[in-house]
Amino acid sequence: MRIIPRGFFIILCTLVFGALNSCTLETENQQNYNPQQLDPVIEQILSEISAKHINDNINRLASFHTRHTLSETESNEVGIGAARRWIKAEMEKYSQKSGGRLQVEFDSYIQEPTGALPEEVEIVNIVATLPGTQPESKERVYVVSGHYDSRATDLMDAEIYAPGANDDASGTASVMELARVMSHYEFDATLVFMAVAGEEQGLFGAQHFAQSARANNINIAGMITNDIIGSSTAEDGSVHDKTIRLFAEGIPPEREVSDEAMAYLRTGGENDMPPRQLARNIKEVAENYLPDLDINIIYRRDRYLRGGDHIAFLEEGYPAVRFSEPNENFRHQHQDVREEDGVQYGDLPEYVDYDYVAQATKVNASALANLAKAPATPGQPGMNTSSLDNSTTLRWQPNTEPTLDGYEIVWRETSSPVWQHSKFVGDTNSYTIEGYSKDNYLFGIRSVGKGGHISPAAYPLPYR
Repeated sequence: MRIIPRGFFIILCTLVFGALNSCTLETENQQNYNPQQLDPVIEQILSEISAKHINDNINRLASFHTRHTLSETESNEVGIGAARRWIKAEMEKYSQKSGGRLQVEFDSYIQEPTGALPEEVEIVNIVATLPGTQPESKERVYVVSGHYDSRATDLMDAEIYAPGANDDASGTASVMELARVMSHYEFDATLVFMAVAGEEQGLFGAQHFAQSARANNINIAGMITNDIIGSSTAEDGSVHDKTIRLFAEGIPPEREVSDEAMAYLRTGGENDMPPRQLARNIKEVAENYLPDLDINIIYRRDRYLRGGDHIAFLEEGYPAVRFSEPNENFRHQHQDVREEDGVQYGDLPEYVDYDYVAQATKVNASALANLAKAPATPGQPGMNTSSLDNSTTLRWQPNTEPTLDGYEIVWRETSSPVWQHSKFVGDTNSYTIEGYSKDNYLFGIRSVGKGGHISPAAYPLPYR
């Protein structure tokens, strides 16, 4: 939101209404919503992201003929086995150039037969971990993924040409580029760059990783998947290279609503659960670094009839979101490569906009770098509802990370999707916002680091 300068507002009111006292602007309590300061390190990271590297990697992935989950594993030129070994080898090169800090490994298991898999198969993820450098923060993890398997029209055809350039070599190449660049930098929290398999048959690789993380009490504070981020051109030929969709779930679609979710619903906080707070944080930060790009938050888990690897993390209770291009051309997704009635079908590299993928990668980089440099989201946020008044008193659990500068209260009208007001309140664990009724606004509390990095906001539930 752009704030109208107060002086201009006064002049406008005077001209329109003829008298200053006709204006109802709250001058004493109005808090401007100021963008966070830019971090030169993050700006440097963005400058190093290369459309050429992304181009090369997408074309190399497309060259394996098919990366179907049931395709060839022994060949070094064809099939999913060759693809995963190549991705791991590239990640290992990035590790060597970063002094070995990037830890690269296969994460594999045997998937039993299901409706989409007629036989058991080894599912192999490539996982590159960049450990956090701050002891108080390194157990907090952020995961970014793309899936490297591909398909054509027949989901069960493991031999047909399926280059999968956009779906999802684009997301895989983006993750590889993030690992290449970001592994040269240090972050307080841990970053995991992951290329997963088995997505087309049922999110298998992502499910295995997310379920293992939950079983081992891994603190995944946020997960981003990049799936179909390769084209800025719509089916009608129009170009939309200044926007990207970010899908973010609200209340989980479960048969029984949890007590926590019910507390959100009772207080009008259905748009303030962790996935949407994560999306709001990504949008604010990325648009600050990339002001010409619009991150369009879609208040849905995913598109109709489709799904991505973030869903596997949502189902384990982790906040997760999905990036996807704004207008999909379905002639170039899940299609046999062919020409029909003068129309080219198939997910071919020539339909990928490499500059657009680079922009999407920069969005990811700015968001991930901020999250991994920021202190954790405040714990146990609460709103005092013990009395009738026109102010709002909030409390939260103190954060012990040494890079904490303090906390910021943010708030917005109940009909607004983004924060409209903010107030930095210092290093305290409670604060009263005078003149802003808890009945009229939605509030959040977020941590602010000494470098200006901001955590996702925490939604305060009522207490007495």
